[in-house]
Amino acid sequence: MSINKKTTIVSAVLVSSVLLSGCGLFGSQGKEKVDPPKAVTYSDEGENVAEETNGTETETAENEEGVVANIQTELYLIDKNGYVVPQTLELPKTNSVATQALEYLVENGPVTDLLPNDFRAVLPADTKVSVNIKDKVATVDFSKEFQEYAPEDEMKILESVTWTLTQFDSIDKVKLSLNGHELKEMPVNGTPIAASLSRTNGINMDTAEVVDITNTKPVTVYYLGGDEENYYYVPVTKRVSNKMDNNVEAVVNELVKGPNYASKLVTDFLPDVQLLEDPKVEDGKVTLNFNENVFSSFEEKIISQHLLNALVLSLTEQKGIESVAVTVDGKAEIVNENGEKLTEPVTRPENVNTGSF
Repeated sequence: MSINKKTTIVSAVLVSSVLLSGCGLFGSQGKEKVDPPKAVTYSDEGENVAEETNGTETETAENEEGVVANIQTELYLIDKNGYVVPQTLELPKTNSVATQALEYLVENGPVTDLLPNDFRAVLPADTKVSVNIKDKVATVDFSKEFQEYAPEDEMKILESVTWTLTQFDSIDKVKLSLNGHELKEMPVNGTPIAASLSRTNGINMDTAEVVDITNTKPVTVYYLGGDEENYYYVPVTKRVSNKMDNNVEAVVNELVKGPNYASKLVTDFLPDVQLLEDPKVEDGKVTLNFNENVFSSFEEKIISQHLLNALVLSLTEQKGIESVAVTVDGKAEIVNENGEKLTEPVTRPENVNTGSF
């Protein structure tokens, strides 16, 4: 068994007090992802070829009481504002988690009764999928129904499929094919498809303020979508100057800067939040020293849960960063909204957006 990408062990105190407080948008660390099992065959050259078992070999598992067990899976669905957003849903346990995840992206498919309010599936109705995995590359083959999507959904489909599959440890890159033929461009609007897709291609791209994209690089940050009663975290890829050497600082700057005014997204960062010194990265932990404007309550020195969650989600998208420690004016005496001191670095949860809608 292998745990999900970006998941690290965290103390029980932090799981309950930091990651699960308030709105319940983060999932628990107690459940593990199952890597797609491999059926090993041999090519003519004698090389091992590992493939994911297909949907016909899917099995469900029962616990000791005979109840079918479920597994939490992130599905990248489309919200009412057109953003591709991870929603963690409990799916039947299977030996083909990658294939199943894509099957649950199909309109009018098994996801229908599980969809959160104001969310919709991504793939056209009746689309059939198969997934083969080799050397951490997942090749997805779609049936002819895949071509029946709306033109405006083309990039959303690419992002959803890529980010849904790369949540699994066994997949880093994705290739697409249609009825067994490799896709080099999307079939409706002709969007070019790279030789392999990965999270580095970005999601919910925001280039509104970019003049010369050739001299920029991508960073992905998380803002708040939804409304005050039902907030959820939305990943947005922004472009920052290549002259910005420190990606951690670039991420913090974009969080403070906030989302595009027309985006309908929000942030808990005030515009006068600043880092007082360069971020320190050591053994997977980044330490950030902010000014007091990072507090949501100056009198009680409380840090907003949404601010902390967005910070951790955004920074752990950076390679090599597994946890975040926050200090203010060099002091670590920070309290969350539950009145509990954050005495340990905060790690990324296994699942994002687990709240019931």
